[in-house]
Amino acid sequence: MKRRDPEGKTINLLDLIPVRTISWERNEKGLIVLLKPKFRHPFIVKHFLSRLRKPHYRINLDSIGSYVWEQCDGNRSVKEVAENMGQEFGEKVEPLYDRLTLFLQSLEKNHFIYYKGLQGRTNLNCYEN
Repeated sequence: MKRRDPEGKTINLLDLIPVRTISWERNEKGLIVLLKPKFRHPFIVKHFLSRLRKPHYRINLDSIGSYVWEQCDGNRSVKEVAENMGQEFGEKVEPLYDRLTLFLQSLEKNHFIYYKGLQGRTNLNCYEN
């Protein structure tokens, strides 16, 4: 759960603080639905996005993903999120750290979150074991 930044320093994922970057809402079951804009280019967003019937892709999260998404509020570290997940779901989320790492990698890769203090500096594809 460690990686190297461009300067060669080792960064522990558990110490990082994830922050949400896209809009979201709750569905009728109380689960999170992420709203990913169909376009990101400023010109297209300004002139066309508002005219579309469905300007966002809707990404439905399960109960565990919804819980993690709510925890990524910019105040909790990944370690705190993992501890809270373990308390909330118990054995259902084992292997906890592997599962959480893969989910957070996916969120960061799709630009749904960033890590406070690391925005634009590194990516999560350079992990050490």
